[in-house]
Amino acid sequence: MISIRIAEETDLPEILTIYNDIIVNTTAVYDYNAHTPAMRKQWWDTKVQQGFPVFVAVEDGKVVGFSSIGPFRAWAAYKYSVENSIYVAADQRGKGIGKLLMPPLIEAARQLNMHTILAGIDASNDASVKLHESFGFKEVALFREVGYKFGKWLDLKFLQLVLETPANPIEQ
Repeated sequence: MISIRIAEETDLPEILTIYNDIIVNTTAVYDYNAHTPAMRKQWWDTKVQQGFPVFVAVEDGKVVGFSSIGPFRAWAAYKYSVENSIYVAADQRGKGIGKLLMPPLIEAARQLNMHTILAGIDASNDASVKLHESFGFKEVALFREVGYKFGKWLDLKFLQLVLETPANPIEQ
């Protein structure tokens, strides 16, 4: 049985293994080189410092997927916008783990008073696009040939979910 929980720092090695497999073997992350434990620790520390959650999917005590939200862009007026990420271990894909990891992200965004969640998805990643659409995300942009990996140009889709929050946005 797969359960979802808030990640702990001790999950970082398994999170790193999943992330590095995705970097090396897929176009879900537009990076070429596997990350180091120090890089993943810095990522974790930034999430904690900024107050953004990381969730893990666990089966039989093993992390089989993770998800997170974080700032969309650094400028102040984007403070009500976040970008999400969902990653599942290669041998666990197709089991519905992404569907389990998405609801806590959406709820966390609401609790953090966010107004919109954005997802940057490689245009060829039909499974991720369909996952996001099943939660109400709508395609809002297609950027052609913005990445280059595995000897080919990659198109990037942006999908967006607009939330009813915040009740009283402010400019500061």
